Amino acid sequence: MLHERSAGAVVFYCEGKCIEYLLLLYGAGHWDFPKGNIEEGEEEVETVRREIFEETGIKNIAFVSGFRHEIRYFYRKMGDVVNKKVVFYLVRSYEKEVRLSSEHKDYVWLDYENSLKRLTYNTAKETLIRAHDFLKSIGGCP
Repeated sequence: MLHERSAGAVVFYCEGKCIEYLLLLYGAGHWDFPKGNIEEGEEEVETVRREIFEETGIKNIAFVSGFRHEIRYFYRKMGDVVNKKVVFYLVRSYEKEVRLSSEHKDYVWLDYENSLKRLTYNTAKETLIRAHDFLKSIGGCP
């Protein structure tokens, strides 16, 4: 069995009391958050910054202290089973303009309810629920 570690982020943008979440349409056809494999010698937070920039062009971000959510799942890669661990952080973007990488087909900024409907996988929905509840618990946009 192979093992992979990735890091990603629930990226949100605030305008007044309105919070929108950034979702990416991956080439395989699913909607998810920006994420990618942790490179050798790289810390999780470094991976998140790099992946957000590589996948969206967004640089002006801030991590929301106190949120870290981990998911695990299995998938097949060239006949082998891969045990994948992904850690998500909550990240505020101060810009909405997105420049997609070649690995994505589309992007969208959506409110919480519509983000929940659009996300493909239950693990992503669970991650969004936890992130949104955390934001509410600290009083909204930091």
